[in-house]
Amino acid sequence: MNAVAEEPDEPTAMVGDPELTRDEPLARHTTWRVGGPADLFFRPRSVDSLQRFLAELPAATPVTWIGLGSNLLVRDGGIRGAVISTGALPKDFSIEGERGAGCSAALPCATFAKRCARLGLGPAAFFAGIPGSIGGALAMNAGAFGGETWDSVASVDTIDRGGHTRTRPKADFAVSYRTVNGPAGEWFIGASFEFPPVDSPAARESDAIRELLRERAAKQPLGLPSAGSVFRNPDGGHAGALIERAGLKGLRNGGAVVADKHANFIINTGTASAADIEALIAEVQRRVLDATGVTLEAEVRILGEAHA
Repeated sequence: MNAVAEEPDEPTAMVGDPELTRDEPLARHTTWRVGGPADLFFRPRSVDSLQRFLAELPAATPVTWIGLGSNLLVRDGGIRGAVISTGALPKDFSIEGERGAGCSAALPCATFAKRCARLGLGPAAFFAGIPGSIGGALAMNAGAFGGETWDSVASVDTIDRGGHTRTRPKADFAVSYRTVNGPAGEWFIGASFEFPPVDSPAARESDAIRELLRERAAKQPLGLPSAGSVFRNPDGGHAGALIERAGLKGLRNGGAVVADKHANFIINTGTASAADIEALIAEVQRRVLDATGVTLEAEVRILGEAHA
């Protein structure tokens, strides 16, 4: 006899809430445009709503967080438990002191860069090259054009499984290349940044952002579904260069293909499944190892279950 999976408990106060849906296709919420359903999908419009949801969620229900859905591969079988999307939370931004800025985790990194530029705060232009939100950038110490998120972090705001919020100093976290380790069971909902003085006026900072975005558009396949850089850069090298050296530009698996414009991008040509993409990731890793002796590590997070 086949076992029947129990549906996850739904917080009673949330029954009928438009912020909460069942069996939500996550392909709608990832930049690769693939991914199976979330058992529960919660898209809070306020921190208060998020706190209530977490406080009422049964302790046995797993929780997964997503922001703008970049840097993320959700398998075709979807994600069990509750998926919380921060995309509808307020996109707050504030000036803090003479050289600081605060923002919510939901604020897109590009928006953060532009607002800092208008105020003459910096160096923050590199944030324009990060495709996700501040929350995702904090979680993985995202970077672009030589800058990294945590270089300028002063403190962060977090929320735990019980819905309790707190402010933590940067010292509570161990940060390295694309890796952030901190208190277990807490997620980012905001941050405060402090920047060193810059000599360039706000107009020049805005010009720098435009130039970085032009450079990004020239080098990356931005008009097609992807998740940004797929692999971490190995010590002393670049993943894209190693993939290109192995002759893998244009390598295809089903509807997934290694981009001709930038070899560290995998494109969904329109028919890819998550399984297509995951298999292509593994094939690129195998061939690069054979050709160069370097083991590429995935930068994208791979979540969920494959189809049974």
